[in-house]
Amino acid sequence: MSKVPAPSQHTADSHDLIRVHGARENNLKDVSVELPKRRLTVFTGVSGSGKSSLVFDTIAAESQRLINETYSAFVQGFMPTLARPEVDVLDGLTTAISVDQQRMGADPRSTVGTATDANAMLRILFSRLGKPYVGPPGAFAFNVPSVSAAGAIKVGGAKKAQKVTFNKVGGMCPRCEGRGAVSDLDLTQLYDDTKSINDGAFTVPGYTGGGWNSRLYAESGFFDPDKPIRKFTKKELHDLLHHEPVRMKIAGINMTYEGLIPRIQKSMLAKDKEAMQPHIRAFVERAVTFTTCPDCDGTRLAEHARQARIKKLNIADACAMQISDLADWVRGLEEPSVAPLLTALQQTLDSFTEIGLGYLSLDRPAGTLSGGEAQRVKMIRHLGSSLTDVTYVFDEPTIGLHPHDIQRMNELLLRLRDKGNTVLVVEHKPEVIAIADHVVDLGPGAGTGGGTVCYEGTVEGLRDSGTITGRHLGDRASLKDTVRKATGTLEIRGARTHNLQDVDVDLPLGVLCVVTGVAGSGKSSLVHGSIPADAGVVAVDQSPIRGSRRSNPATYTGLLDPIRSAFAKANGVKPALFSANSEGACPTCNGAGVVYTDLGMMAGVSSTCEDCEGKRFDASVLEYRFGGRDISEVLAMPVAEAEEFFAAGEARTPAAHRILTRLADVGLGYLTLGQPLTTLSGGERQRLKLATHMGDKGGVYVLDEPTAGLHLADVEQLLGLLDRLVDAGKSVIVVEHHQAVMAHADWIVDLGPGAGHDGGRIVFEGTPADLVAARTTLTGQHLAAYVGK
Repeated sequence: MSKVPAPSQHTADSHDLIRVHGARENNLKDVSVELPKRRLTVFTGVSGSGKSSLVFDTIAAESQRLINETYSAFVQGFMPTLARPEVDVLDGLTTAISVDQQRMGADPRSTVGTATDANAMLRILFSRLGKPYVGPPGAFAFNVPSVSAAGAIKVGGAKKAQKVTFNKVGGMCPRCEGRGAVSDLDLTQLYDDTKSINDGAFTVPGYTGGGWNSRLYAESGFFDPDKPIRKFTKKELHDLLHHEPVRMKIAGINMTYEGLIPRIQKSMLAKDKEAMQPHIRAFVERAVTFTTCPDCDGTRLAEHARQARIKKLNIADACAMQISDLADWVRGLEEPSVAPLLTALQQTLDSFTEIGLGYLSLDRPAGTLSGGEAQRVKMIRHLGSSLTDVTYVFDEPTIGLHPHDIQRMNELLLRLRDKGNTVLVVEHKPEVIAIADHVVDLGPGAGTGGGTVCYEGTVEGLRDSGTITGRHLGDRASLKDTVRKATGTLEIRGARTHNLQDVDVDLPLGVLCVVTGVAGSGKSSLVHGSIPADAGVVAVDQSPIRGSRRSNPATYTGLLDPIRSAFAKANGVKPALFSANSEGACPTCNGAGVVYTDLGMMAGVSSTCEDCEGKRFDASVLEYRFGGRDISEVLAMPVAEAEEFFAAGEARTPAAHRILTRLADVGLGYLTLGQPLTTLSGGERQRLKLATHMGDKGGVYVLDEPTAGLHLADVEQLLGLLDRLVDAGKSVIVVEHHQAVMAHADWIVDLGPGAGHDGGRIVFEGTPADLVAARTTLTGQHLAAYVGK
């Protein structure tokens, strides 16, 4: 019997590679790589070596841009315009889904339930099964207000108008408008009632000193401006504080008069607190008190929405439950009429538990999630997706995960790959690098010293490759022979923030104290939520740095001020000339260094400004020199070079040198002073923040996962920095999962034993050696395995 010849490979199956040639985004130097599809590829390299530039800014960005171009020009007008990345060839791309670490929007009405589909499904469930029946799903939505209206309308050519009423039932609590908290203004912070308005009674920023705001009240005619406020009648006080808007003429100008409280609420309280000027933010923090809404008791829901119950639970109770418990409750509901809905809800809730977020509740505000938690919440919608042949791009998915949880994350990444997807992961943890099918190592250094491919191949090959990553892959920090003795204690008593269960603990001062435990065990609640406010604490958390492309390390750290002053003094001119955001800016590009050209329906392009050649300053400003350099040359210097430049000789500037030393200490010696903040990686931003805070007057430093975004080689440098802080007489408390930091600690506080309501207790206090010897906790077992005991 003759054999049938094996079919040759179909042409359509020959596109098994994503080919990148000549990538030049940010610091990439003509990078060319070939990535296998339907495999797990891990990108490694020191922080700032160009990993995110290659994965997010080149591959994912081009995929997104090409997808956007398939929509009509009308639809594209509503989308962000994406410029084509700097790359010669990008071939074999598939649809890319980026799951990054951007914190979720801190909108007060956004919760874990609304950010996933869990809340939408619960609302349908309660509208179908809840007793008594209160209305459709919208009746349980705290983002939908109840509306009723009545009026007369004419239909068609009818001569007589018909009376029509309109009712829409929403679930929003009318008092707090679905926020769960109400703000009260402390009147004593708005004015001094012993004074009259003409004597300057107002203490609100912008209302002092006889400006238009104070004139409006003084000349309104509603009360005597020379009478002390405490002698006002009830009506006069109401007119001052709560009067509804009315138009009037003040000094011949048409103005709108309204009560002081609604006016402040509109002008100050409606804005994002983070975006306010410092003096206004200080006033808001002083004058506004947030209390739980008394009408809805913080549930955000109107009374009718809380009346419908299923098995004795209303929707507010369901959202307040820990998700792992809610999943068990849903499992117990057997109702054939909504069986598909129950199955879908069940899968979503089980995904939370699988991904290690079973300790959250659906009513947890989205803005309170850490970067790692936010990234894992975004992953949930992709786990059950039917899409295959998709490229998933992850940015350090293990951030905020205990070694115990990393194993679960690895299983999820492999599951996504095994469904037939291409998975690209930017990662530093050796546990994740170990499961890769393909590794791309970028480097050899960071910033201008990086941007080239040092190694491409298997994990075994990486170990023997001699690159920085290969050499450090087997690194193990050892336990210290001797630990420092505490010089005092920081007492925490009866801590009950979030899931903490009446915790009493003494955190030692004068040493390196590490607080650890599985994700969700209560570490941040203990450190950020329970340390007394008067303890002189400098907290460096993971909140993102705000900054535009005009901001750079020099402006963010305050370094530019002494540099501008030095230039101005040396040349006898104004300091404002040496700011690209002020008088010294190039008039053509307004100090941006690039000119943006809008191409209508196509993506806009940016090109280097021809007049200033990207230097951002007017030509006349560049004639002024200091220490033989002009201002643009100084901003183009890396931190390490600038540190030498400002240390001695004619350019000696002690104030600038102090800030530069701190930047070098946190491992940012390679950054140029004028590099836009928008081009910095996540790890670089956190270290920039740490360097800024190192100058703060405070005896206790609280750091939240400082190893986030750090390469194995950089962790050694970080440990050296923490040691220097402690040796300088500071107390350092670190919330951390990295075993190298735990091994290096003088004292460890381990929380657990589990997450959510299974955690919130102290399961170990003592030295790392004692923790390894005892092995009674998950952390102890993983640390013992790490140090090879």
